[in-house]
Amino acid sequence: MKYFLTLISLLGWCITIPFLFDGCKKKDQFHGTPLPFSRPAGFPQPSYSFINHPVSKEGFELGRKLFYEGRLSLDGNFPCSSCHQQTAAFTTKDHDLGHGYNNAHTRRNPLSLSNLAWFSAYNFDGSAQTLEQVALSHITSPVEMAETMDAIVVKLARDTAYQRSFQAAYGDRAVTASRILGALSQFVINLVSANSKYDQVKAGTLTFTGQEQKGYEVFTRHCSACHTEPLFTDGSYRNTGLPIDAFLQDFGRSGVTGNKGDSLKFRVPSLRNVQVNGQWAHDGRFGSVRAAINHYRTGVVQNSTLDPLLKNGIPLTNAEVDELLAFLRTLTDSSFLTNPRFAAQ
Repeated sequence: MKYFLTLISLLGWCITIPFLFDGCKKKDQFHGTPLPFSRPAGFPQPSYSFINHPVSKEGFELGRKLFYEGRLSLDGNFPCSSCHQQTAAFTTKDHDLGHGYNNAHTRRNPLSLSNLAWFSAYNFDGSAQTLEQVALSHITSPVEMAETMDAIVVKLARDTAYQRSFQAAYGDRAVTASRILGALSQFVINLVSANSKYDQVKAGTLTFTGQEQKGYEVFTRHCSACHTEPLFTDGSYRNTGLPIDAFLQDFGRSGVTGNKGDSLKFRVPSLRNVQVNGQWAHDGRFGSVRAAINHYRTGVVQNSTLDPLLKNGIPLTNAEVDELLAFLRTLTDSSFLTNPRFAAQ
């Protein structure tokens, strides 16, 4: 755990590491078939700059291949997809915490990789500013994939199929750390979920049931201030009154900013596809969505950084909880969970 904490604290300079691997090589120029990003109806403009980071069909396909590639981990058993499973909206159903090499685990429940184009920082504590930083931290973490970029480059460079994939995506067969991280970014930035029943209701092609409509009204009154539509998160960091785990000792955002006022604050997660996750909260402590909701009813711990909106918890009747759960089920996007475009090939 000590080494994992050290890694997290160094994320601020991780962005420079790919360039150390690749020496003084000039930045790769765009190559391949442009893959336009389609903004769903009703969604705001993305925060991600596709002008500065263009995506190609070939780069996306290389990134998808790498996402499911076991050789990115030291023992071959932990590709990115081992913690970010498509059927769970690219989070995990298997564990409360991320698991990795040598039966180790992280301090946090893996976040969904959907709709990342609308974020300007990543991870539960906002510690990563780029998607390349995110991938690099997971690959090199001794409790996750536990590999080095140098070793991965050697492994993939020997594979003629990968040589062809890098040729298609970058114009030549050179396998480099920055190209690997860049291709992974091209894949995950295109993981967009926007076709749930909720979205179809908003588009006028479906209607809520009576219980779902009542649940939507409960959500609007009690939840929407933080879980703002249509992304169902406002991207902020908040202390929601969870008691600290004595073993994990995770104080959230304050570990990044050094500001005591950020203690116990974590990013508000999106509620899209919330029902298909296996565990809930930043450390996966809740075994059901109902349990997570009940925390806000009776379990909020009062402390100095608690979000003011939760000073009195969220008073909900049992009927309102059932209605809210019915609405949250409408946020499941089955087409996203089964889309072959995002699956291993």
